[in-house]
Amino acid sequence: MTEIRAVGFTEFGDPSVLRVVTVPMPEPGPGQVRVHVAAATVNPTDLGFRHGGRRLPDGVSPPYIPGMELAGVIDAVGPSVPSWQAGDRVIAAVSPWEPGGGAQAEYRVVDADQLARVPGGISLEAAATLPMNGMTVRAALDMLALPPGSTLAVTGSPGAVGGYAIQLGTHEGLEVTADAAPTSPADEALVRSFGARHVVPRGGEAAAARALYPSGVDAVLDAALLGPAILPAIRDGGQLLAVRPFQGETERGIEISLVMVGQHLHEAGRLASLVDLVSQGLLTLRVAEVLPAERAAEAHRRLAAGGVRGRLVLTF
Repeated sequence: MTEIRAVGFTEFGDPSVLRVVTVPMPEPGPGQVRVHVAAATVNPTDLGFRHGGRRLPDGVSPPYIPGMELAGVIDAVGPSVPSWQAGDRVIAAVSPWEPGGGAQAEYRVVDADQLARVPGGISLEAAATLPMNGMTVRAALDMLALPPGSTLAVTGSPGAVGGYAIQLGTHEGLEVTADAAPTSPADEALVRSFGARHVVPRGGEAAAARALYPSGVDAVLDAALLGPAILPAIRDGGQLLAVRPFQGETERGIEISLVMVGQHLHEAGRLASLVDLVSQGLLTLRVAEVLPAERAAEAHRRLAAGGVRGRLVLTF
């Protein structure tokens, strides 16, 4: 039996539990392809997966393999997949809560409806940073359904979700207010480069937003997980879109929704539309650093420490 390398762990805990392990080579079934993974990112979701606390479905057994987004080259195609062939460069968002594990493996079987093509001018390392966070923001903006001219505040703006939210929101005609650390001119310059109309200081987002918009903004995309502290920024009857379960109660008729990217992993058309925006220069792919898979524990520690701009990418 052929074996492949993957980042994995057999018990939950701190980053020290991560190892490069070997697992059987997966085989594609009907409607699936096998991707030779060139790059897989490390996201906050991976830290939570490694730490434990969420019940694993039946069939998911150790070694557990983290990772939710990958880029690579198709090397095998299962039955009933007419649109893909070996050699195609692709990206996908996948779930580590499935038998076979997540993205951080040399080879990963992927359903055809999860795939989008990577144009030749985009590196696979950069392309790997798009699927999970890009689809999170795409789904979030679709849920908010704000008409052009609406006001949107984004928290955690310099991060991966925040950056895509500013760029996608601006592209769709929204007036976006971003946040940045008052001690970081580089972060302010970064979020302005994404198209933010206003930049407010981190830690005082709600008061600063109300100073700009006395009635409050139409909606907040809360990538920084501020929770109830950001509600005063929102107008009566406005919306808050959370990327993690909201801890608290709403007020003044504000509608609170949760975006869960795991519900949007099989929406290849949406993912392809994001790739088109990258090709047009309307979305910016950001790689913080490329690391070999053997340094996965280091990547987890760095991400947990904060301040990473872009995504840490593991290669195989």
